[in-house]
Amino acid sequence: MPQDVIERVFEAPSEILDKTVTTSSDLIDRVHGHGYIQKAKNYWRTLGPGLTTGAADDDPSGIATYSQTGAQYGFQLLWLAIFTFPLMAIVQEMCARIGLVTGRGLAGNIRTYFPRWVLYSCAALLFGANTLNLGADLGAMAKATQLLYPKINFEGLVIAFAVVSLSLQIYTTYERYARYLKWLALILITYIFTTLSIPDLDWPGILKSGLIPSLTFSRDQIFLICAILGTTISPYLFFWQTSQEVEEQILEGKTNLSLRREETSDQEIKDMRIDVWSGMFLSNLVMFFIITACAATLFKNGITNIQTAADAAAALKPLAGQNASLLFTLGIVGTGMLTIPILAGSAAYALAESFRWKQGLYRKLKDANAFYGVIIFSMLIGIVLNSVGFDPIKALIYSAIANGLIAPIILALIVYISASKKIMGTRVNTWWVTILGWLIIGVMLLAGLATIASFII
Repeated sequence: MPQDVIERVFEAPSEILDKTVTTSSDLIDRVHGHGYIQKAKNYWRTLGPGLTTGAADDDPSGIATYSQTGAQYGFQLLWLAIFTFPLMAIVQEMCARIGLVTGRGLAGNIRTYFPRWVLYSCAALLFGANTLNLGADLGAMAKATQLLYPKINFEGLVIAFAVVSLSLQIYTTYERYARYLKWLALILITYIFTTLSIPDLDWPGILKSGLIPSLTFSRDQIFLICAILGTTISPYLFFWQTSQEVEEQILEGKTNLSLRREETSDQEIKDMRIDVWSGMFLSNLVMFFIITACAATLFKNGITNIQTAADAAAALKPLAGQNASLLFTLGIVGTGMLTIPILAGSAAYALAESFRWKQGLYRKLKDANAFYGVIIFSMLIGIVLNSVGFDPIKALIYSAIANGLIAPIILALIVYISASKKIMGTRVNTWWVTILGWLIIGVMLLAGLATIASFII
């Protein structure tokens, strides 16, 4: 074989390597990059019920509350976003752990360990509060859509949103439906982009208000603080989180209670905590940015009377530009599509477990008529409330009162269950979680009483 041919054969591999990887550090960077991608994929797979529950907390009603907070008080109450984060995460972690360990939803555990009147009272109040909230959210979504397409009929939009939501819950498999909710949670990022698109933000002032609590103790401010606590630590989130952990177990093949009650592994607990704390972090981060956006635009320009999320989106347009208003509006519709099925679904789980009906989104309509019947009935009431011109602000007020009454009671039941060795075995609360749980109950009790008092005095 000629010498020049031999040289070419031996040189070829090095030439190819030179073209694809110029240095050894480039190869290392590529390997590391692949590792980061894999870590990101593993993290995304870990996320589930906690992410969707946290995202559902920022429903159109919550967005309206946060918008009003920023418009009325500027940056003053930004610290609430940081203050409520650990409270919310601790509560939702207890709920998730109850679902993982007991294999039952929250209502199923209350039925097992407490008197029936406690269960029925909680379920009835939850259904009432959720239905009012659902109706208000349907109306908010329709109003937000009309900002983009003014000629579309309001009642038609309400019906359309309700039908789409029902269709996804009834005719989509749970695995696909859970994936849809998970991706829809990312719509919350629009609020971060909305805020970042506002020029000349006072970041030193924003950070100072976020870290240092400030209060004026006025009646309106106390009501807003109570509303924020009520919308971030809400009973429907407790029931949904617990039931979704059970749904995930069923998806993994644990189709009967005995299988679900098998020892929960350390890895399952670790994954659950990552999921829950990530979801609650996203929820409170978005609260922070919504308050910031409205404070930097509406409050700054003297626009302090914001009643709905759609009002905030409309007011942003001349102040922050078309893009900010559009992103805010899309966020209202997207979070509504995420939250409405969760509001209806959490009430359905509570009632179905209370009366021992077959339940679960993994079942088909014909196999769980009563469970899906509650969801359908909730939607119908929400449509009717909007068609008769029921004031959405009043709906939110009444649901806030109901949540103020029910939240401390259900929280007490959650802390009791998650702190009981008889029920939870080795997965019982640590002592500090139990103490924090009771402190949160005290905060919510004060918030509930203050909310009720604000309407009486």
